[in-house]
Amino acid sequence: MNPGELRALAESVAREAGALLREAFRGPELRISAKSTPTDLVSEADHDAEHLIRERIAGARPDDGVLGEEGGNVEGSSGIRWVVDPLDGTVNFLFGIPQWAVSIAAEDADGALVGVVYDPERDELFSAERGGLPTLDGRPITPSTKEDLATALVGTGFGYDAEVRRAQAAVVAGLLPYCRDVRRFGAAAIDLAWTACGRLDAYYEHGLNPWDLAAGGLICQCAGLELRPLEPVGPSNPGIAVGPPTLVDALVPYLG
Repeated sequence: MNPGELRALAESVAREAGALLREAFRGPELRISAKSTPTDLVSEADHDAEHLIRERIAGARPDDGVLGEEGGNVEGSSGIRWVVDPLDGTVNFLFGIPQWAVSIAAEDADGALVGVVYDPERDELFSAERGGLPTLDGRPITPSTKEDLATALVGTGFGYDAEVRRAQAAVVAGLLPYCRDVRRFGAAAIDLAWTACGRLDAYYEHGLNPWDLAAGGLICQCAGLELRPLEPVGPSNPGIAVGPPTLVDALVPYLG
């Protein structure tokens, strides 16, 4: 098992899926449907991209498992499982907002081993393997070193369930007076990648799924950032706060 080979495969597949999605993004109107709530949308592009990713992984590594947002969990026998979000930022995609990405991670028994986040509209590929330096288009990236919450730019995201959003709104309202500002871009994988390269000083969100966090979380870890678990707010699932350790210390008290 060579992490470099897994990383190269993830990068190649992410670019191919991104090209498929870019064509759909600029093409005719897509068929869409709702999932967990009327605001939790999925398009045929999500399904097409995940089908492509699963097909390429199965062709290269037929014994690996795959967990995908749209296609569920397929068990493998190799000890490697791929965690895939074929289109992170579906609502942005469907509204014509160019803020969406392909997220692909490979994990073993010790957690994430390889992580790739590809932003097709900017043609930016963030990538990392455990124990190595994270990169953007092959060049090493460095995160913010900010320690002062008052001057920190913080990213976040919101869930689809109305009661979860109510609780998340209360959290962000409490935080906003104490930081420079808050950004909500609508694609967790990009938020994490942007935190890893210093475009955001920190990021938090309650209720992330494994496919939201797997690739971007590893990229942040490899950048030397802390990923601190958060207790749920309201009916949400648990969350995560990401940033330089001292800044996370200052941020977390506002997130409960």
